[in-house]
Amino acid sequence: MTASDIFKEDIYNRLEGLKAEGLYKSERVITSPQRAEITLQDGQEVINLCANNYLGLADDPAVIAAAHKALDRAGFGMASVRFICGTQADHKTLEQRIAAFFGKEDCILYPSCFDANAGLFETLLGPEDAIISDALNHASIIDGIRLSKAQRLRYANCDMDALEDCLRKAAGARHRLIATDGVFSMDGSLAKLDQICDLAKQYDAMVMIDECHATGFFGPTGRGTAEHFGVLERVDIITSTLGKALGGASGGFTVARAEVVDWLRQRSRPYLFSNSLAPVIAAASLEVFDLIENGADLRAQLWQNAAYFRTEMAALGYRLLPGEHA
Repeated sequence: MTASDIFKEDIYNRLEGLKAEGLYKSERVITSPQRAEITLQDGQEVINLCANNYLGLADDPAVIAAAHKALDRAGFGMASVRFICGTQADHKTLEQRIAAFFGKEDCILYPSCFDANAGLFETLLGPEDAIISDALNHASIIDGIRLSKAQRLRYANCDMDALEDCLRKAAGARHRLIATDGVFSMDGSLAKLDQICDLAKQYDAMVMIDECHATGFFGPTGRGTAEHFGVLERVDIITSTLGKALGGASGGFTVARAEVVDWLRQRSRPYLFSNSLAPVIAAASLEVFDLIENGADLRAQLWQNAAYFRTEMAALGYRLLPGEHA
């Protein structure tokens, strides 16, 4: 057998192992737009409870119209990274819009929030620094931290005593950064951001949160868990996505102080070596921000739906996890 044959057999055995453990993932093909009721490849129509299309904007007529206009005006793709010839006015306008939305100085766009997180820690922090991470953070945060040469400490999910212990251990570091999801995607629980920010102040640390499962719909005006806890101005770095509540297409971003974002533009590898966000997504996302900044009704409908679903599921005898709900 050749080396390639041996490798193929090894991969085959790994795949069979996944199947035996019930961990093999198959893709469901849908033939309709992403929405509350979708059509499967076999023609079956089903209720969709598994997408991240929280506000139903993935097939919103105004967003689709903005995308059509952008295709005619700006073209399909940029065929370039941002710093060569891949930046159009819509990219800069969207970055300014997102920064203003979160009350931060600047914003940098990425192809995805995975890229935003992957390009964050290694770029900003070095061997003299410490990153303190919640154990249930998203894989993109975990992988991003692995790329960094900073000291790495991990605390049990939402355990503030454990976080404080990590902060004590990192007392000698040049910079200390606490990294956490705002909403933990597996069970929908919230980071204790008010307590995290208090500990950060006490131990002279910074706070970074991933708001992918909160941006656009959580908090009084959709500005996420930091707004929900009243600590938006105390959070140093926020990463999030355009690919969930904000239209569901693709794209991620980081908002922070101007100097931090400027350094990311100079050194963050996923930004430097990835093609620009497609013009159609940048333009349609501007329409999305128009909708969510005037979207109290959209958010109210979401919370009404969530409350109705939980009430009826409980009435049917299902045991529901406690948490922050309408």
